[in-house]
Amino acid sequence: MLRKIRTYTALTVIVLLTLLFLDFTGSLHAWLGWLARIQLLPALMAVNLGVLLLLALLTLVGGRIYCSVICPLGIFQDIISHMGGRRHRNRFVYSAEHRLLRYGFLALFCAALLLGVGSVVQLLAPYSAYGRIASQLFAPLYRWGNNLLALIAERWDSYAFYTVEVWTKNAAALAVALLTLLVVGTLAWKHGRRYCNTVCPVGTLLGLLSRHSLFRMEIDTAKCVNCTLCSRNCKSECIDVKHHTIDYSRCVVCMDCIGKCHSKAISYRLRRRSSTSTSTPRPTTVEQPDRRKFLGMTGLLAASALAAQGRSLERGLAVIEQKKAPRRLTPVTPPGSWGIEEMKERCTGCQLCMAACPNHVLRPSGGVMTLLQPVSSFENGYCRPECTRCSEVCPAGAIRPVTREEKSSIQTGHAVLIAQNCLSFNDGVRCTVCSRNCPAGAIRLVKSDPDNPHSPRIPSIDEARCIGCGACEYLCPSRPFPAIYVEGHEHHSTL
Repeated sequence: MLRKIRTYTALTVIVLLTLLFLDFTGSLHAWLGWLARIQLLPALMAVNLGVLLLLALLTLVGGRIYCSVICPLGIFQDIISHMGGRRHRNRFVYSAEHRLLRYGFLALFCAALLLGVGSVVQLLAPYSAYGRIASQLFAPLYRWGNNLLALIAERWDSYAFYTVEVWTKNAAALAVALLTLLVVGTLAWKHGRRYCNTVCPVGTLLGLLSRHSLFRMEIDTAKCVNCTLCSRNCKSECIDVKHHTIDYSRCVVCMDCIGKCHSKAISYRLRRRSSTSTSTPRPTTVEQPDRRKFLGMTGLLAASALAAQGRSLERGLAVIEQKKAPRRLTPVTPPGSWGIEEMKERCTGCQLCMAACPNHVLRPSGGVMTLLQPVSSFENGYCRPECTRCSEVCPAGAIRPVTREEKSSIQTGHAVLIAQNCLSFNDGVRCTVCSRNCPAGAIRLVKSDPDNPHSPRIPSIDEARCIGCGACEYLCPSRPFPAIYVEGHEHHSTL
């Protein structure tokens, strides 16, 4: 019964959390956004002490339940492992803990947090890894399916579905997502939870706590017949039947061993005292870290978290030439992030904000230090002043919640004119697109030559009023590069 409850709960969590990344209507985040906020890394970056304490208490009481019920990448590995087990049953064998790799990846993760190297943090974090897989690989398939249903429904004069645009936000992000899926999927297919118990820093950290959990899997040596079914079906490869021991730092409480034990020798129960335990002492291959080491790792992670603190108004009937993004000296980050450094230190790169953006503005950065973090680009839309979707869904506090009124006064960048690209200046046509559609009223048309009354009128930008929304850049008809583009600010300001 416990195994069924765990399985159905985990399936519910991963389905609902995946829908958060697939939803393009914006209707699910109000109901399911809490699933992203209870993930360990977003809670750590947002310094959500309530969630952190709850997860620590859950682990101290019941073991690594988080890894098998709440973490989407862990559940995803279980699904792939289950599929692989249909062809190769009883395929696992006990293996000793890879301590050097486990604590090496954890130390690298903590160092990246302290130094603000967000790209390393995002590559190692399990929630961020699954977010990239869902938003870069699953979301396009979901939208293509939706468009097919919309096409079929239209044939029957039904508008229950509507078509949405499907596009690749960033080639680097797509490649990283594919590589993550390949690595995690292969390891899960062949070795179950090998990725969790070797690479994942969250699994290693919770493993330190789960060694001292009150409830745990225990082997009754009086009932055990040494059939090894439990060990051969343990995805974590942590059951040593020969010595009747379990490595609790790697056990994710999936309870598969209970279902496979015919002699009922394994049970999930309150931890026994060492003097009355029916299990023999642990072998020397599974070493216990002392409390000083655990406190040191916890303190380092806590210090890392504290350090992390400091589409269309006018659209042509046909696209003559694909618009290209200009080369910006400073990237434009979303309103609410308050600047590049703040985004770099707190963003987990889960890409939930990109999946939620209805204006197709946010896409993954290709920079080394800000790899996969959101930046604004205006080829497919602009950041509408009334939209606050990205700030509503960010679980890590990298994009702080802002109201519509506040967003209209946040200056994320300023427009820059490239006169030689302007149609009014070069082709002698009277183009007023940018000035008519600027929501901040920061653009007006002036004579290119004040002394010549017949000179063409070109845009003049009031940087003090410009908020960097990108409406001018998106709507500019100049191709391939716009005549006006937005240059980002390293630190946002309020008008």
